Amino acid sequence: MEIIKIIGIALVALIIIILLKQYKPEFAIYISLLTGVLILVLVMDELTGIMSLIQTIANKASINQQFLTILIKITGIAFLSEFAVSICKDSGEGAIASKIELGSKIIIISMSIPILSSLLEIILKVLP
Repeated sequence: MEIIKIIGIALVALIIIILLKQYKPEFAIYISLLTGVLILVLVMDELTGIMSLIQTIANKASINQQFLTILIKITGIAFLSEFAVSICKDSGEGAIASKIELGSKIIIISMSIPILSSLLEIILKVLP
């Protein structure tokens, strides 16, 4: 099970970070970053499986491929920005973390405009 690997890696990294903070606190952030990247690499296979399943379902339901691509990109932006925000907060840079959050929210809103406008057009067609 992948979750056992993830938890094991996280716990080992946590112990290393706790020990490093006593002697070399500047290296603790590197261990945290490396752990995050390693966990992301471990879940990449799961993500590709999920994306292919969503693609299959979208093809069967005749969903516009453009909208599906936008939704996948928005989800990726949300995950990556959350990862970056967590790293910034772990290193004590809350101001940078909040800027990343703001920037990612603006990008997500701007990317979702085609979906929102299409939804509004459908609503206007239905209303008399």
